[in-house]
Amino acid sequence: MCPDAVLKIVRRRAKQAGVDSFSPHDFRRTFCSDLLDAGIDIVTVQKLAGHASVETTARYNRRGEEVKRQAVQKLDF
Repeated sequence: MCPDAVLKIVRRRAKQAGVDSFSPHDFRRTFCSDLLDAGIDIVTVQKLAGHASVETTARYNRRGEEVKRQAVQKLDF
């Protein structure tokens, strides 16, 4: 199946689901974000996404301040 056929199918399903704005890149962004939310380290996410640089992957990180606070609380002081 060619990429254009996949795009047409996904756009049709998005329309059926009532999704107004959609881009195939949304899947990539969600994939990376979900992995980061699940606690997967950013280097592993970088490799799974095929990014050459971890800085590119870091742009997908939309987690807020609470995640940072939770990370620090895991340290045993």
